[in-house]
Amino acid sequence: MRIGSGFDAHRYGEEKAGHRIMLGGVAVPWQRVVVAHSDGDVILHALCDAILGALALGDIGRHFPDTDPAYANADSRQLLRACVAKVAARGMLLVNADITLIAERPKVAAYVDAMCATIAQDLGVAVDQVSVKATTTEKMGFVGREEGLAAQAVVLLANCVGEQAGSRL
Repeated sequence: MRIGSGFDAHRYGEEKAGHRIMLGGVAVPWQRVVVAHSDGDVILHALCDAILGALALGDIGRHFPDTDPAYANADSRQLLRACVAKVAARGMLLVNADITLIAERPKVAAYVDAMCATIAQDLGVAVDQVSVKATTTEKMGFVGREEGLAAQAVVLLANCVGEQAGSRL
């Protein structure tokens, strides 16, 4: 078994009426832009880092550098699927993923189920193997001042030997 953890943060940019940001592969209404090279999905970026960490392959920046124009405005779901392919190539499966969004706003309770379903689809696992939750920092720090948002993720991977819990990636 292997455990990986990941973290990502992005700052907020300008306000745009009717704007949406990507969180967990789901478009969530929010009037602020997320400043990022890709689509800025902190949930999926933290998850990619957790998967890559469990495989001892470094971080998302090593595999999808923000200096490479090929990843400008990239769909983070594609980056996640590329990380999933690395898991399968190593003969492993994902047992579970636990992800926490850290943001004062936007409020995401209405979108959590869709995020879990989207992430589970990209991971190739059952939805009950994915947990997404959100918390605030009680108005402390850059998140509390609503300067940005962050996410952390933990994954458990297991070797594909015999019949183990989880689904094949």
